[in-house]
Amino acid sequence: MNVLTTALPVDAMPIDETLARYSDLLFGTAITIYVVAVILFLGALAAVRGRRLEEKQLVNAGTTGAAGEQPRVPGRLEGPTRRTLGEKLGNMALPVVVVGLAAHIGSIVLRGIATERAPWGNMYEFISMTCAAGVIAGLIILRKREHRPLLSFVLLPVILLMFIAGRWLYTQAAPVVPALKSYWLAVHVSIISVSSGILLVSGVASILYLAKLRWAASTPEESAALASRPGIGGAVRRIVEHLPSAESLDRLAYKCVVIGFPLFGLGVICGAIWAEAAWGRFWGWDPKETVSFIAWVIYAAYLHARATAGWRNNAAAWINVAGFVAMLFNLFIINLVVSGLHSYAGL
Repeated sequence: MNVLTTALPVDAMPIDETLARYSDLLFGTAITIYVVAVILFLGALAAVRGRRLEEKQLVNAGTTGAAGEQPRVPGRLEGPTRRTLGEKLGNMALPVVVVGLAAHIGSIVLRGIATERAPWGNMYEFISMTCAAGVIAGLIILRKREHRPLLSFVLLPVILLMFIAGRWLYTQAAPVVPALKSYWLAVHVSIISVSSGILLVSGVASILYLAKLRWAASTPEESAALASRPGIGGAVRRIVEHLPSAESLDRLAYKCVVIGFPLFGLGVICGAIWAEAAWGRFWGWDPKETVSFIAWVIYAAYLHARATAGWRNNAAAWINVAGFVAMLFNLFIINLVVSGLHSYAGL
């Protein structure tokens, strides 16, 4: 992990370096545990595929009994149904995610205690907070057993974002710049961070929904053909095929936006109030403000399209993906490339 040394002013608030190091260690530990959870969840999906293929072969090899009797399937055990390998892996992965989340939250808390401030004053801390919110939202929204493997697709962007934050955006524990020394830092940034985490889950669900429509098999014959197709493309198609139904993914995306959109709007309003106190105006079309407004409009358009007949399927999902892209653009490009009043990347 990159550690950038920063010269602090003499009168700066003392930093607990020991707690800061423990925070960094927990951050790296959380990434590692999330990777293990993804492997387990993907293994659960693969086991589901293998189980379904096995059952199909057994059914085809079954013998039909007397009239009115159910066909007997060779090799199927009588009595109580045992848990499949996929169910076992899925049950193992869930507590692994919880342990990773505990390490992640511990990293955030220790960072705040070490600096004696809200621990989201730079890009590294903001991304960490947003990813933690995304994992919490995923655990809550995807709590049903059949939806749990979808956590792997939530954890993938979380791992990527955390790796980028730790490798290239890491900032040594230090006091925030004077412009951020306000109680609005705890209010405005925390609301934006939580809403961004929830909208991350929504964006992933819409992407999987579109993938399901594009690559899922429509007939048993096509499913069998996909199962035997070699290469990465065939593997992707097989994974997509065994995701929850497209309708279920679309509902999950919609529920996330219903929760995240008003939170994001509240965060923008709090930011405007903070801007009036700090800069003497509520709105100045700063690049960050402008792109935030664009993202807000996109998500409002998604909710409108989702409630409009004829727009509920592909078009609405693409609008939601566009909102997700706008959030990522606002996070990275606006903070790191475009110069503005919100360029507090801490680099």
